[in-house]
Amino acid sequence: MKKLIYVAIGLITLLAIVAGFHSRPNSQEQMVDLLQKVNHKFRDYRNDFSPETQLAHIDSVMGQSGQIEVEIYAKAATLLKLGEEEKAIVLLEELINQLKSVNPKATRVAMGDLALAYLRLGEQTNCVTNHSAESCILPIRGGGIHANKTGSQKAISVYEALLKQDPEDMESRWLLNLAYMTLGQYPKGVPSAWLIPNMVDTTNRIDAFQDVAKGLNLDVSNMAGGVIVEDFDHDGYLDIAMSGWGLDEPMHYFKNNANGTFSDKSEASGLQQLTGGLNMMQTDYNNDGFADIFVLRGAWQGEFGEQPNSLLKNNGDGTFTDVTTVSGLLSFHPTQTATWADFNNDGWLDVFIGNETANSFRVVGKPHPCELFLNNQDGTFTEIANQANCNIVGFVKGVTSGDYDNDGWKDLFLSTMDGNRYLLKNKGVRNKVPYFEDVTLNAGLRDESGNSFTTWFWDYDNDGWLDLFVCDYSFLKSLAFYEAAEALKQPIGKAGTIYLYRNNHDGTFVNMSAAANVQKTTFSMGGNFGDINNDGFLDMYLGSGNPNYKSLVPNKLFLNQQGKAFADVTTSGRVGNLQKGHGVSFADLDNDGDQDIYIEMGGAYVGDSYPNSLYLNPGQSANNWICLNLHGTKTNRLAIGSQVKLTFKEKGIQRTVYRDVNSGGSFGSSPLRREIGIGAATMIDEVEVRWHGSKTVQVFRNVKPNQFLSITEGSDKLERVALKTLNFSKDVAPICRTPVALVSASSARKP
Repeated sequence: MKKLIYVAIGLITLLAIVAGFHSRPNSQEQMVDLLQKVNHKFRDYRNDFSPETQLAHIDSVMGQSGQIEVEIYAKAATLLKLGEEEKAIVLLEELINQLKSVNPKATRVAMGDLALAYLRLGEQTNCVTNHSAESCILPIRGGGIHANKTGSQKAISVYEALLKQDPEDMESRWLLNLAYMTLGQYPKGVPSAWLIPNMVDTTNRIDAFQDVAKGLNLDVSNMAGGVIVEDFDHDGYLDIAMSGWGLDEPMHYFKNNANGTFSDKSEASGLQQLTGGLNMMQTDYNNDGFADIFVLRGAWQGEFGEQPNSLLKNNGDGTFTDVTTVSGLLSFHPTQTATWADFNNDGWLDVFIGNETANSFRVVGKPHPCELFLNNQDGTFTEIANQANCNIVGFVKGVTSGDYDNDGWKDLFLSTMDGNRYLLKNKGVRNKVPYFEDVTLNAGLRDESGNSFTTWFWDYDNDGWLDLFVCDYSFLKSLAFYEAAEALKQPIGKAGTIYLYRNNHDGTFVNMSAAANVQKTTFSMGGNFGDINNDGFLDMYLGSGNPNYKSLVPNKLFLNQQGKAFADVTTSGRVGNLQKGHGVSFADLDNDGDQDIYIEMGGAYVGDSYPNSLYLNPGQSANNWICLNLHGTKTNRLAIGSQVKLTFKEKGIQRTVYRDVNSGGSFGSSPLRREIGIGAATMIDEVEVRWHGSKTVQVFRNVKPNQFLSITEGSDKLERVALKTLNFSKDVAPICRTPVALVSASSARKP
């Protein structure tokens, strides 16, 4: 009898355990639950990025402080964050009437916000509600001219009043000129005393890109966020995943249908359940050959940014599953930047995460050291930053990895908002973990002061050694001030300029910014690089992001001039969007042989959401190209970190082009397949692949250009991939061509 009782108890216990196991949330459900909890914490009136709760708090204490003017001003500013321009205008006009006879200084501040509110109203009723391919593209013309002129007209009236008081007000001067431009009256309509005659640089010309996002239903309206362009389902055609940083904003996933259209698979893929993420990138954490997604959260938000990142497993069937908790990657630190690489050369991808520790200009908080997670080769990771000597504590905004000294080990560079930069040399494996040494000073990278943001390793001059890009992000005034001052050729120092460091081949770098003509104001947050004219030299597109609504400055495109200098081609390229630019991807989405540009738009507040853009490349040249998709066997399956070297003759002169396999810049992810221009060459003499970590080197000779090829590590075959050229321009306005001059040529050669 006792035996039967024990058996019964055992069965009941087993059933209880099984029932308990099945009642536990899976990894995806755990992340959804976590995000809901951190969203609740995020909704705090002390959080600068939670205007909904700030507004409720202001209303709850209105009239209690004895400073009603301050309360009205705070409420108007909060309404602007929420996109309630008309309500803000009523409050600001009331406030100005109360202040104008007693406090001229405060009146002027309120007038500046009133002018901005009118300008924002014009943007909302025209550029957002009636969005077109030409909306907010500097110079504003064509479909970008406002049909509803009320907002800009009233803004002009206030800005002119401000400039009469202070003609040296650069910020108001820039915004006044923009307002006139939205009405189609610039430059003739602008009073000469306040005219900025050189708002755009027309020196260098290329053929104009066309924003085709709306016709493809890819014009998702988010706040700031990240983007990945990648072939997630292995059908050969590039898909798009994107995120918005708001914890209420779901992720999006668009499948390329291989017929000139995309299908919104956000819900079916499982990504719609997951919210938030200022940045994200692809990886292959489990080495199965399918690109997974890593989402980064919490940037800029201090104590309210202690949010989990997400590792999303690609299931290979069009769906993704959050595996953060089961993989050991769960942590709670504010961040938006990471880099995946095989740091210990074992054939599996590891991840370094650059976290944000508050510095002197923010509220002091607890330290958030950087993390390095080593891949255990079983779907899990172990955090080893302390043992690896890379647990940097700083306000990290950008990280990039690359083998800058060509010793076979992937190094790290960190860009921060606390004035520091870090070059960490990988010294190889010690005690079973990679070990890093800070060589910043000896490398010559601490010769410049100032905060910095966007960064990446790249070989901009094709000499086989990785160079370094860093964008300054130091400012004391609004970005509109700096843009106006630069246009008027007034001194602004080094605020927002580009640092271009050339590799000296001896472990040191030299700043080539002046010689390369990139000492220009950009204030880049998002940014990436590619080759828009297939000349074999890497170009770059920089997204100018900033929470301030007055930061109406253009995103910028720079064309590489034979590895020696860069030309600003923003104006003729028609890509100078005035809205906030964040994640950027260069990718040949339509398979016509030239790279297009997808950019995630939108700002830090719900009232600053804006449609994303897909800039279709019309073809800048008759240059040839090759597209290589690498598949590792001993190295990681996606071949991340491997190097491609092309050798060919162009007009009788031998050339080499080098490309590392990576997703590009530190904010936005391009596809891992290598889309490489070879200029006018009609044959590639050699394609050399150096597979990272495995030390395998393969060489293929006499390769014809203008085709898509697949290369597998260890195989001597070049497999041709048959992909259709897609037509993305059916439902959009015809591409506006710009006269060809200086750096442009005719249409692209098709595959």
